[in-house]
Amino acid sequence: MILPFLLAALAFVTLLAIVAPLLRGNRPVPERANFDQAVYRDQLHELDRDIARGLLTPDEASAARLEIQRRLLATDRLASAPARLSRSPVLAGAVFVVITAGSLGVYLWIGAPGLPDEPFASRQAAMASADAKDRLSMQQAADRLAAKLQANPSDPQGWLLFARAESMLNRWDQAADAYRHAMTLGQTGPEVTAAYAEMLVLTAGGTVTPAAEAAFRQVLAADQNSGVARYYLAIAASQAGEPRKAIDMLQALLAGMPSDSPLRGQIGQRIADAAQAAHIPVPELANGTAPAAASSPGPDANTVASAANMTDAQRQAMVTGMVARLAAKQAADPNNLDGWLQLGRAYTVLHEPDKAADAFDKAASLKPGDVSIPLQAVRALLADQKPTARLPPRVVDLLKRVEATDPQEPMVLWFLGMAAVQDRQPQEARRYWGTLLAKLPPASEDARMVQAALDTLSQAAKEPGG
Repeated sequence: MILPFLLAALAFVTLLAIVAPLLRGNRPVPERANFDQAVYRDQLHELDRDIARGLLTPDEASAARLEIQRRLLATDRLASAPARLSRSPVLAGAVFVVITAGSLGVYLWIGAPGLPDEPFASRQAAMASADAKDRLSMQQAADRLAAKLQANPSDPQGWLLFARAESMLNRWDQAADAYRHAMTLGQTGPEVTAAYAEMLVLTAGGTVTPAAEAAFRQVLAADQNSGVARYYLAIAASQAGEPRKAIDMLQALLAGMPSDSPLRGQIGQRIADAAQAAHIPVPELANGTAPAAASSPGPDANTVASAANMTDAQRQAMVTGMVARLAAKQAADPNNLDGWLQLGRAYTVLHEPDKAADAFDKAASLKPGDVSIPLQAVRALLADQKPTARLPPRVVDLLKRVEATDPQEPMVLWFLGMAAVQDRQPQEARRYWGTLLAKLPPASEDARMVQAALDTLSQAAKEPGG
């Protein structure tokens, strides 16, 4: 509460400078005519002294005296009484009251007098405390994931979540091990492999090890536009003593990046380091593509703030409009994989499963080897499906497509078993669910659920007509 007192003192000093003249009035100020008269009288006295000393002849003295007297008379005609400003305590009080009341009223209207001071030291301590709480929360989440994985080590999605949690805690070696488990369980997409390789680099203190380089080359073979793989392979070339090759690779990476990307500075520094190592001038950085901000479908801060004051109908209309704009941009740029994935997730949120599945199909056509994409389409189509409802033919077709690539995928085994039951093919259902049960830890909840489904099949077979 120190700042309000300081501001009040400053306002009082300023107000005093305005009110003080009204309280004491102005002192009389000599006018120019009075000053001139005093000067001419002194000149007359000086003239008399010069005459007495014999410095002037009578004619010269007479002429000088007449001129001085003429000027003295002229100033006497122009002289007037000095102006005075009378004291006005009433006006001073009115000014004081109006300014003070107005300032106080404005402060109470738009200010926050009850808000306590927030010194930087206390804010810094609060921020540090918040960071510590966030880290503790992340640590607790990682511990819970670790406990679940200990009970169910065949959960690939759990290993992926655990890997990301460990990476956020800067525990690179544990994150790499978690990614390795997820890849062993079938999560071999380029994104997972790239994340695993990056953890290997961070574990090695920034050195692109042979294992990491091999993983990044595997990513690049599946996705030639992977910026992560291209960047680290360029770093590997620089560390292997090939700075010119690294510069060429980094320049090619810059050429495909948005011109306003914040990563351009970091890559530019890498190019400068490589040029210094090669003893060549630092080249001019390659120009990037158009800024990516225009293609971003996400809402900005102002949109989010305004959405908080919208009705449900207005908010739904805003979201629908953003998704429509994203769909239009994808139609103009059908090779944008990330855009199709984002559009599919957006349609899922809007409860438009068919449109979501269409978007995921477009994404899958751009990455046919990534089984996670059709599985996202399956989740979108089943999001509003009742558990007892028959699986749609499109879902079964997507599951069969994934089965052709990864026949051990747990989600595929479970739902294709359900489809077999619905088609009255119990033997086929037992095959799927038996395979799934063998992959699950015996004491896990998932295993108990699958076993219960198998027991139901067995009981149905014993019944008459079963």
